[in-house]
Amino acid sequence: MPQRNREQRVISESEKLEAEEQIREEVKVVDYDTKEYTVELLVNKYRAGKDDDENELFIPEYQRDYVWDEKRKSKFIESVMLGLPIPYIFTAALFKEISEDEGRIEIVDGSQRIRTLDAFVHDELELLGLEKLTKLNGFKFSDLEVSRQRKFKRRPIRVIELSDKADDQIRRDIFERINTGSDELSPMEKRKGIFEGPFYDFVSECAANELFNELTPISAVRRKREEAAEMVLRYFAYADRYQDFQKSVSDFLDEFIKEKRVSFDRETMEREFVSMLNFVNRYFANGFRKNEKNRSVPRVRFEAISVGATLALRENPDLVPSDVRQWLESEEFKKHTVSDASNSRPKVMGRVEFVRDKLLGR
Repeated sequence: MPQRNREQRVISESEKLEAEEQIREEVKVVDYDTKEYTVELLVNKYRAGKDDDENELFIPEYQRDYVWDEKRKSKFIESVMLGLPIPYIFTAALFKEISEDEGRIEIVDGSQRIRTLDAFVHDELELLGLEKLTKLNGFKFSDLEVSRQRKFKRRPIRVIELSDKADDQIRRDIFERINTGSDELSPMEKRKGIFEGPFYDFVSECAANELFNELTPISAVRRKREEAAEMVLRYFAYADRYQDFQKSVSDFLDEFIKEKRVSFDRETMEREFVSMLNFVNRYFANGFRKNEKNRSVPRVRFEAISVGATLALRENPDLVPSDVRQWLESEEFKKHTVSDASNSRPKVMGRVEFVRDKLLGR
């Protein structure tokens, strides 16, 4: 029988009992349900009211951009068609203190899968690159036999829903584990390693600006993944050359940071950044947020307001705008800043120029 290391501490029976008691107590706090929804029900919960940000099942503003390409989306649909096991979608009921939204369900992990199902069912996805169901390449949902459409919409999707009974600390812990446990590095985390140097340090300094963080709340989980630096980089890139943007945000930002890594006008960039923040702080009651209760800011909304304000201030440094609430709450501005339609040149130009022109009274 092997000899116990004399330096190894012996766990007493009372310590074992205390440890077991702690495990039982903590397990009780993590309150969740495991459910199965059909594709049809899941899509309906996500789609109904989405344009007005009133959908029951919604993607939170801090979530990463929709990055799956058409082939990956098609492969996922193929897996559903074949009845292959699909990873759980992880959701959470909103906190009770957000009374106006109580009862809504936030998607913590699985937003790309839900978006893909929604796009396919609504004929917004054409299948391609399928290796098993090759005859379906080129198909949209409406091209399927009606019987197959019904079967697809009845496919069950497993969902884990964290209850609103779980306290705030447990929620934060679970969010962090879900979002950082097995994910690959975010694009900005990769840039931090690849493009280190004076310009990245400058972006990080701006991301730590006290007023920026007051106007642009970002969760601790997203901050750890360089979300603040990502938003600041987007601001500088779009403010510098938004008209040159084509389609890929990642490529656009990579090219910009490569160029600025060689040389950049720190004084001018910092002055414009601070001036923009002071302007937003003075004239936008909720900063970059939709309302005072929001605890995060959509990237597209931040880009529209920050870059639009900078463009306006370049034309009129002493600008005093009329009441911004009228157009901030308008349907037109809402259409310019819907999160699912962010990565196209016309929309980037449309949203920043909309804000610029409204501020200048055009």
